[in-house]
Amino acid sequence: MEMEIVVPDQIPVMTLPGIAFFPQALLPLHIFEPRYRVMLRDVLASDRLFAVAGMDPRKVDAFEPPHRVATMGIVRACQENKDGTANLLLQGLARVEIQTIVRDEPYRTIRIRALASAPGADEDENLKLRTHLSRLLTTRQRLSGEGSNDLARFLKTIADPEIFVDLAAFSFCEKPRLKQKLLETLDVHRRLESFSDDVRADIEMIKLRKKLQGGLAEDSIASN
Repeated sequence: MEMEIVVPDQIPVMTLPGIAFFPQALLPLHIFEPRYRVMLRDVLASDRLFAVAGMDPRKVDAFEPPHRVATMGIVRACQENKDGTANLLLQGLARVEIQTIVRDEPYRTIRIRALASAPGADEDENLKLRTHLSRLLTTRQRLSGEGSNDLARFLKTIADPEIFVDLAAFSFCEKPRLKQKLLETLDVHRRLESFSDDVRADIEMIKLRKKLQGGLAEDSIASN
């Protein structure tokens, strides 16, 4: 069953370096800072919702400056530990735009508005791109010597192009700037194209590296 997602006007947020959290993704978090312990207590007592935003490294003069686009999530599971820390699993629900920081104490609260994706192309085109991206990811995985894992196999079962590219970007994109760019791209077709272009470039780089390396061992490539 589909569940309507109600995005509140204000919501707590964790601002973390080097992360871009996506709708549908599952993010494990270890809560240990006092401010986030208080935040978790409050959200568990209410709607179980808070956002995760990446930290914007370009804004050097601000305290924990968040990127403009973040993702609101819901706490699906939480285990509290004897030392007061907690381990939780947050599921992404919706992209949101951070309009302003309302307060920083006792934890950061932001004013937000929901962001909706647009297809950007007809359904057949996006389905073709989704299939193409899936093949590119499989090729990159094979060329890099990474074995198929449960997540990769699960991803292949997802037909919806938007859900597919969001989970693929969250799970298999290791470039923080690109990952944030994909999060901020509301055009699904463009999101698929951007990630496909990057994976294709990775594949060409791996092929070139293997050609230059020849039969040498990985740590002897400089001798080739």
